[in-house]
Amino acid sequence: MKSFRNPFASRNKNNNNNTMQNEQNRTDIENQSEEELKLQSEVEASEQKPMEENPVERLTAELAEQKDQHMRLYAEFDNFRKRSMKERADYLKSAGSDVIISLLPIIDDFERALKASAHIDEKEPMKEGMTLVYHKLKLSLEQKGLKAMNTIGTDFDVDVHEAITNIPAGDDMKGKVVDELEKGYWFNDKVIRHAKVVVGS
Repeated sequence: MKSFRNPFASRNKNNNNNTMQNEQNRTDIENQSEEELKLQSEVEASEQKPMEENPVERLTAELAEQKDQHMRLYAEFDNFRKRSMKERADYLKSAGSDVIISLLPIIDDFERALKASAHIDEKEPMKEGMTLVYHKLKLSLEQKGLKAMNTIGTDFDVDVHEAITNIPAGDDMKGKVVDELEKGYWFNDKVIRHAKVVVGS
């Protein structure tokens, strides 16, 4: 009896072989892709590694930045301290200037009274008493920092003088103070009242 050969058997076998081959190829491709990705990751990591910052350098830079900030802060504080000390010194120098200024007209009255009583005997009790009070008051104010200006014969200075009028004068007195109408005063090297003067022209 002749054996019957199934024509589909070889076809199924071929199909099975093809399927297995495809799966093998797919597996090879996946393995190759994984190896390529791994290799690429290693390459990228090796390229980035040299660019990573050295911890010592980073700490050194941070330390330098902190020192710079500290020095700036110290400089600002030192400037503030010096400015505060200067302001305090200026305040102490000018403290009481309002009281001193209010006493200047009293000194003016004393000087006018003494000038008007020039014909009176120096031993006259009233004049003697007035002279003693005047000198005592003036000395006390001078000890506090008050100083009278000497203006007659000096060059006119707008910073300390107030010109009331000009009068004709010789060549040697042009631009100089010829007369003084009201005495000027310094208080701790600061002008608290300008001298009212007559200037030669």
